[in-house]
Amino acid sequence: MVKVGIVGGTGYTGVELLRLLAQHPQAQVEVITSRSEAGLPVADLYPNLRGHYDGLAFSVPDIKTLGACDVVFFATPHGVAHALAGELLAAGTRIIDLSADFRLQDADEWAKWYGQPHGAPELLADAVYGLPEVNREQIRQARLIAVPGCYPTATQLGFLPLLEAGLADNTRLIADCKSGVSGAGRGASVGSLFCEAGESMKAYAVKGHRHLPEITQGLRRAAGGEVGLTFVPHLTPMIRGIHSTLYATVVDKSVDLQALYEARYADEPFVDVMPAGSHPETRSVRGANVCRIAVHRPQDGDLVVVLSVIDNLVKGASGQAVQNMNILFGLDERFGLSHAGMLP
Repeated sequence: MVKVGIVGGTGYTGVELLRLLAQHPQAQVEVITSRSEAGLPVADLYPNLRGHYDGLAFSVPDIKTLGACDVVFFATPHGVAHALAGELLAAGTRIIDLSADFRLQDADEWAKWYGQPHGAPELLADAVYGLPEVNREQIRQARLIAVPGCYPTATQLGFLPLLEAGLADNTRLIADCKSGVSGAGRGASVGSLFCEAGESMKAYAVKGHRHLPEITQGLRRAAGGEVGLTFVPHLTPMIRGIHSTLYATVVDKSVDLQALYEARYADEPFVDVMPAGSHPETRSVRGANVCRIAVHRPQDGDLVVVLSVIDNLVKGASGQAVQNMNILFGLDERFGLSHAGMLP
């Protein structure tokens, strides 16, 4: 049984971790921390977890208690994992970080996008980027795993087959992405109010979003060189889900793109390449650790349109974190994650 600790359990990714781990046959949550809710039973804050975590209460973070766990998940704002990661790693505890703290390999670039110096640059060399479809073997040996962001997960999985095969014009990639409001987190803000976000849709951060360097970093690895990416995120009036519409120009129109995508993801348990002509919906992945992809070539031209959908809180965050844990401890990758999406 894997002994699990969770730092920062009061946000959406924290409660999603708890929901998924409650169904896991080989994991036991031993401790969950929150300075603001210390002493409060988990089931009092999250009634949906009644009967699953009775007796478990939030506590103040303590290195000794967390260090007794086999793995600690950080479901925290950026900067928090920097302060605690070193001591936990020294104690032999493995870390799976859902924040952005270790996703970028360049500390200066991280500081540029997150507005503060990187708090643990000495650990960046140890950090493995936790996209299983790319780094599964490295994840197996990792001490510190950086779980990809939600937009980067949907976008990279959509572009990867084209870039790895050298089929795309890497200089002109476009990611037009829409996210549900839960992507903004559980903290109160005017932009997330129902009256502000309901019955409306808007683009934001067009000049540059924090996920841009992470996406670009991954696409460069896939392409084996520099890429030119335009990434435009949008806020949509739904709770969960990301829909990424991706555009690329192919340099060889003779390649069967449907076969390419099916072959690339044939052995991936959580990527579903849909039949030719499909249009995946975000509701089909709601609550599930699945990325559904469809590939199109309108009018049989050289422009490829890839549709990629995920639940931002599952494959885009907590589900992918659990998937990483399963790989890390040699468990069945599907443990705790085999449930279907929720309809309606």
